Amino acid sequence: MIIDANVYWLPKEFFSEDGYLEQFLSEVNTGKDVKAIVENDDNDLHKIVIEQPIGQPSLDYFEKDYALNYMIAHLNKAKVKKAILKMPGCQEWLSLDLCKVYNRLLAKFVKNSQGRMVGLAVVPPYPTEENLKELDYAINELGLKGLQLSTHYGDGYLDNTVYREFFKYVDKLGIPVYIHHTPVPIEYNSIKDYENVRRAYGRCEDQIIAISREVYSTLFDDCPNLHLIHSMLGGGYFTYKTMLLPHDSGNGRFDTSKTEAIKQHMDQNIYYEMSHAQPWGTDNLEVAIKILGANKIIYGSSYPVKESWLINGPTMIKSLNIREKYKDKILEDNAINAYQL
Repeated sequence: MIIDANVYWLPKEFFSEDGYLEQFLSEVNTGKDVKAIVENDDNDLHKIVIEQPIGQPSLDYFEKDYALNYMIAHLNKAKVKKAILKMPGCQEWLSLDLCKVYNRLLAKFVKNSQGRMVGLAVVPPYPTEENLKELDYAINELGLKGLQLSTHYGDGYLDNTVYREFFKYVDKLGIPVYIHHTPVPIEYNSIKDYENVRRAYGRCEDQIIAISREVYSTLFDDCPNLHLIHSMLGGGYFTYKTMLLPHDSGNGRFDTSKTEAIKQHMDQNIYYEMSHAQPWGTDNLEVAIKILGANKIIYGSSYPVKESWLINGPTMIKSLNIREKYKDKILEDNAINAYQL
């Protein structure tokens, strides 16, 4: 069985003037240097474009992409048995009210998929009574299988103590938390001018900063059972993992006092979701598996960004020069374990 752990979904009501389109656009537009606009595609259906920074498109949502039958047909073509649904990179802008709408529509969509889809709840990561109540309801009543968040919100990355009581509550619930990259990191002036740099490296830089801050902070000391699943292979974290774990202080240049604790947090509290196979290339994927561990990497395609990533991604994983049992872990077992399926 193949599980695609990164399939995007927005409800049709978010594209409808009679639904929540205006509210969705308004909430996105409250973000810093962000603008959401609506266009029509060739089929006269809505397309939402989010610019971040303003004037530079970073996210594109096509109404046609999120219809159940359309998605199931592509999953069948890719021989994907189950898909884990997430928001396509807009978690950070949603109010609790719109999160509630999304969670209920997602639960209905999952039910209609007859076992082919799994959903993750979304709430703002602040420990208000209302946020925690909605999270409880989404997990225990709606049947959603975890939580999805952005790497950072208005108060910075998730290691900030303003979010800590929220994560302590999540830790007690024992649910997985998917951490989606944002279009750009908090500071982005030096990468914003070149589209490919911004769209690719910007997302990776965002994740590397996020994970580094999480494991170097006291987050996992306070929340020892918290499991965070980071997209984009953690921004290619395998390229920096060893460097960020120095065992020699270099005559006091580096702090080695917490190296073993940080390594333990990386090994126990962090998973790395692939987001897509082909853009990484076989060499990078094989190195990533060696350094991060085959039991820590979860397959995902970012469908419907590119249909080819969904259709051909599993074949690429199966072609890697790694042990067969590692392929099974990446394509199925790790997602089952991480998301408690």
